[in-house]
Amino acid sequence: MAKIGRNDPCFCGSGKKFKKCCLGTRGSGPAQPAIPSVKLEVEKIQESAHAKKAMVRALGVFVLFSTTGGDAWLLEVTDMDAIQVAQDGENLAVQIEENPETIEINWTHKFDIKNKKFVLTSYKDKSEEVREEYPSHTILATVKKVRSRIPPELISTIHLDSDENTEAPAAHGAQ
Repeated sequence: MAKIGRNDPCFCGSGKKFKKCCLGTRGSGPAQPAIPSVKLEVEKIQESAHAKKAMVRALGVFVLFSTTGGDAWLLEVTDMDAIQVAQDGENLAVQIEENPETIEINWTHKFDIKNKKFVLTSYKDKSEEVREEYPSHTILATVKKVRSRIPPELISTIHLDSDENTEAPAAHGAQ
């Protein structure tokens, strides 16, 4: 599971450390921004998938998208992780744990854009799948925009080591 800790860059995209930005702002005065909820954004993208409406949106280090075929995915742009949240218009169960200090997501795939096609590699069996119907150009542009907001020296520090030793293929073709 990926985690965002106190000293990691804030997922709101400000470029500040989480502890100096959105940490502890829940329940604070109206002058401070609310912490964006990954769970809430996943629910919104699932609604778009159910309606078979194409959408691509960014939230900090995350990109969410839905297709006219009813699929939806949550992507994390620093490690190129992915998890499907809807398929054929039906919501999929997604394990996301978030609190004011961390966000944990049990990623299932790596993603990449190769030859203008969206490519997924499963963590489970290392199988590779190409989704030609996905909006790879828009996804790539959104990933590049999100990555451009994160200082290069901080990209490698966003995640803490997980308890699970997962051997994942390096897939950073969207840089």
